[in-house]
Amino acid sequence: MKVFSLFNDKTKKGVEGRKQSLSIVKSAFASHDKVMWMHAASLGEYEQGLPVLEKLKNQFPHYKILITFFSPSGLENVIKKKNIADAICYLPFDTKKNVKEFLAQMNVELFFTVKYDYWYNLLQELKNRNIKTFVISALFYESQSFFTSYGKWFVKQLKKNVDWFFHQTKQSYLLAKSIGLQNASVTGDTRFDRVKHVRNRANDVDFIKEFIDDKKSVVFGSSWQAEDRLARMISEKNQNVKLIIAPHDLKRVEHLKEIFPNAILYSNLKNSSTLQPSGSQILIIDSIGLLSKLYSYADIAVVGGGFHNSGLHNILEAATFGVPVIFGNHYKKNPEADDLIKAEGGKSFEHENEAAEFVLYLLNNQEELKSISENAGKFVAEQPNSSELILKKILSL
Repeated sequence: MKVFSLFNDKTKKGVEGRKQSLSIVKSAFASHDKVMWMHAASLGEYEQGLPVLEKLKNQFPHYKILITFFSPSGLENVIKKKNIADAICYLPFDTKKNVKEFLAQMNVELFFTVKYDYWYNLLQELKNRNIKTFVISALFYESQSFFTSYGKWFVKQLKKNVDWFFHQTKQSYLLAKSIGLQNASVTGDTRFDRVKHVRNRANDVDFIKEFIDDKKSVVFGSSWQAEDRLARMISEKNQNVKLIIAPHDLKRVEHLKEIFPNAILYSNLKNSSTLQPSGSQILIIDSIGLLSKLYSYADIAVVGGGFHNSGLHNILEAATFGVPVIFGNHYKKNPEADDLIKAEGGKSFEHENEAAEFVLYLLNNQEELKSISENAGKFVAEQPNSSELILKKILSL
């Protein structure tokens, strides 16, 4: 990482940010403070762990909260928002010296990591200090190193150092059990708890209703190049539909302006008293933190990342509003995508032109659109309260 940081700004942020981690926890926690610590690789894992952390905080209000990240994108997004943490920082590099020095600054009572971010010196030191350690929304799959000939050492460390695994799926549970990780239960995906909360909050966004102007709307969430091409195909074949494009990275806004020269920027709506929101077919979102609310205005959602190997973004934020979700077919680490397709609340495609044709079909077939919408909302609503199941088990241990 230190070498790569010479050529990559994102990696450089992570390397430089880790130099501050020790001082952050020193200033945030006194020796007598009891600390609950959640670690998340990035923003998606944070969203999965947060419902559990919030329930633990309600149960133990006098405890302080530490949240650590591996990725700059996770830390930068969360640190700008209101959250329940007393301290947020990067996880130090996983050497014995770093880990011991970091843990010596605070009195950690409970630790959990989310999904599959395992750091072995950290887990060993937590065990040495008799700190209860859990994995929330665990997800095992067959291509992981645990299921190779050289993976036995890694499994041995997990078996020794983790008190309990809370699995997203039965398949994950059975895979883990097959290699000896017996301390486990299937509790589902905590993100369903999160998006149910999102659905029930106030989701108004300024200017969006005026922009849509009583027409059908498609929201492109966390879009990449493939979703941009998809949006262009739709806009050319149906001039009456409104398109809202929220890129996965705001650096892509300039590129979007080139593709859609007649589009309106959301920031221009905020800063102009004369610009008419309904005056364009396409709205480009150049602000962060709005996407989950924007889905509440959608008739159809297209979620990015699935047409290449970058990884599918969060489809549940759209589905919770009873919106058909369209995405690419690269999502092997997203079991909820298969489940949504089986529930007939979403659909995946190999090529963006096929996805565009299906979106155009739905826009012209109200009964089909209504059916898939209802299926998407029902799929989310019927999921178990995962974080409540996890809390009960943690308290019992």
